[in-house]
Amino acid sequence: MGLPLSAGNPGSTDIWAIANIPFLWICALGVFAVIFIQTILYVKATKAAAPHVDMPLREVKEAFRAGAVASIGPSLSVVLVAIALLALFGTPAVLVRIGLIGSASTETASANLAAQSMGSMLGGDTYTQQVFAVAFIAMSLSGGMWMLCTLLLTPILKRGGKSLAKRNPAAMALIPSAALLGAFSMLTIAEIPKSNIHMMLVLISATSMALFLFLAKTLNAKWLKEWSLGFAILISITAGYLMHTA
Repeated sequence: MGLPLSAGNPGSTDIWAIANIPFLWICALGVFAVIFIQTILYVKATKAAAPHVDMPLREVKEAFRAGAVASIGPSLSVVLVAIALLALFGTPAVLVRIGLIGSASTETASANLAAQSMGSMLGGDTYTQQVFAVAFIAMSLSGGMWMLCTLLLTPILKRGGKSLAKRNPAAMALIPSAALLGAFSMLTIAEIPKSNIHMMLVLISATSMALFLFLAKTLNAKWLKEWSLGFAILISITAGYLMHTA
């Protein structure tokens, strides 16, 4: 399990000599172990809290199933991003990135800025082990700040939410929905000006989602409602591929 001879040579462009070292694999597996433990704890906490809000176990299982199915579609985009990043950072680094809260585009931009500050670029001829290490650290710090902000700001926002719920329950019911709608609307609007293909894909995905939700309501098919997001994303990816290769 020894390291290659080129490992630890800052000027070497053999990135794979350090990108897949056992230490990074241990870190990646540690991250997923924490996520697995958290998942078990959340499931147990949900089942324990359900009786206190008069939520039958059947509805809890339906909520878990709906969440699992709805996550399939977004996970496909994560997989595609992960495949694109493998050539730049190696498997352990990518596994850590997709296993933590954050944004692939933001963290990749951080890594690219770090590489440019050293007179290099990601994947270029001057992409040495030293540049890789600095870019990896920048990317990790970028993702770490997301987690730190979440840790520090969540209790503050929770207290603010409780205070607002006491003063104006209606506003507290609307704010989370409005925030999600605004966030996803901004992400959508940002894609439209990029090209005609982007605009068409936005229309296709929106139409597909509306159609599936309409059919789910008309046919009283809960399973279709659960799978609608995944279907809409698959249709959009297929349409994008066909448009790009046409």
